[in-house]
Amino acid sequence: MPAALPLRHFLLALAVVAVWGSNFVVIKLALGHLPPLLFAALRFGLVLFPALFFLARPAVPLGNLALYGLLIGVGQFGVLYVAINGHVSPGLASLVIQIQVFFTIGLSMRLAGERVRGFQWFALLLAAAGIAVIILHTDGSTTPLGLLLVLLAALSWAGGNIAAKQGAPANILAYVVWSSAFAVPPLIALSLLFEGWEAIAAALRAADASTWAAVAYQSWGNSLFGYAAWGWLLARHPAATITPMALLVPVFGMGGAALWLGESLPPWKLAAAALVMAGLALNLLWPRVRAALMREE
Repeated sequence: MPAALPLRHFLLALAVVAVWGSNFVVIKLALGHLPPLLFAALRFGLVLFPALFFLARPAVPLGNLALYGLLIGVGQFGVLYVAINGHVSPGLASLVIQIQVFFTIGLSMRLAGERVRGFQWFALLLAAAGIAVIILHTDGSTTPLGLLLVLLAALSWAGGNIAAKQGAPANILAYVVWSSAFAVPPLIALSLLFEGWEAIAAALRAADASTWAAVAYQSWGNSLFGYAAWGWLLARHPAATITPMALLVPVFGMGGAALWLGESLPPWKLAAAALVMAGLALNLLWPRVRAALMREE
């Protein structure tokens, strides 16, 4: 733990990544009661209401809010929920979706002319090798379609990152809340189109306390608490101190899936996780390590 990070701030960051990682287990459990697109619509509906009445609309163009809401609400989570609904295991989904880091770099290079450095190419190669291991071991719990859907969700997440960077909202929590207004209507429309009113009505009638607890965990825990706490920490500490904690998300995701869902952790899956996380760690930590080495010289 970095010396600059007080214990209570470290524990808060740990709580955030634990919520974000265990989120994948909650998704799987909730999908036993709700169709995926309806689940996504309910999740962003609870992000929007009642927080909408307590947070002022961020001073960003409506087009930017709409783009972020569509990319994150529909493209990331809508597609992710469909993937976890029988196409990919939650633990692997928590790992593969972290490829958004490299998609974000690629989009930044394409749209903003940012240059990709040598260590980033090597980091991408490591992560791609991990994905290749997963592709070679697809089975009944993880299919090629599932991996493709998670990669599409990761690409949408990366697009959302670029949209947020361009919008540069002063209050990221308000940005998340208000952008949800543009996620809910298309998710409802897609749920009606692909899942049907009968399935929606049946799911809502059968929803019990655990179902609504899962929706609330997604909305208030993952989105509102997660973004608010992470933003609070980033406002008080250098990004290089806080952001490495995000590497623990797939650790909690895969560990939680193994503990609560009985998801197996064979050697190939651990090897894939090691490769992907090595790539993520190299991309995130190498500039900091290099700067420290240069200061010592």
